[in-house]
Amino acid sequence: MIKNIIFDFGDVFINLDKPATVNRLTEINGKFTVSDKMDQMNKFYEKGLISTSEFVSFYMSIFPKISKNTLIDAWNAIILDLPENRIEFLEKLSKENNYRLFLLSNTNALHIDHVIKNIGAERFNRFKNCFEQFYLSHEINFRKPDLDIYKFVLNENNLKPEETLFIDDVEENITAAASLNIITWNLKPGVDEVTTLLEQTFLL
Repeated sequence: MIKNIIFDFGDVFINLDKPATVNRLTEINGKFTVSDKMDQMNKFYEKGLISTSEFVSFYMSIFPKISKNTLIDAWNAIILDLPENRIEFLEKLSKENNYRLFLLSNTNALHIDHVIKNIGAERFNRFKNCFEQFYLSHEINFRKPDLDIYKFVLNENNLKPEETLFIDDVEENITAAASLNIITWNLKPGVDEVTTLLEQTFLL
């Protein structure tokens, strides 16, 4: 029986345009390849192991002709809207109090600041207040799909994996959680909708 639900944020609640940053930088600077070093720095930033200024300085060294603001705008281009019906669904789920609700997101300071600016502090707080715990990778120094991040959430909140549902749009994150016997739903953006959660067979 499921008692706990851990939600991802991007492409589960807030819509994303995942190719947008690379596309924007290509439009501005010409075609480029995401190097292993760039991927490493992105992951360091997601885990809060480097500061925003260090992260921006690294990319400014790669794209010296681009202004800081242009670079940050390109980085944040991935962030789209947070539909109201998803917030209302979450508020209803929280009010019914049938499940303990958690958020677990791979993100970074620039993206979260942009989300708040984009959707407004009032709507962001409505969303955040629905969760018992609101875990952002750059604040807890773990990131999915590393097993440590799931173990951290389970241990911090005394959750049993067989009583816990994890919802994420990324298959490797789902695979990692499932290896710890967590129940999973690999939500596919554009196909599945989080607001249909209570209709899914694992909750019936």
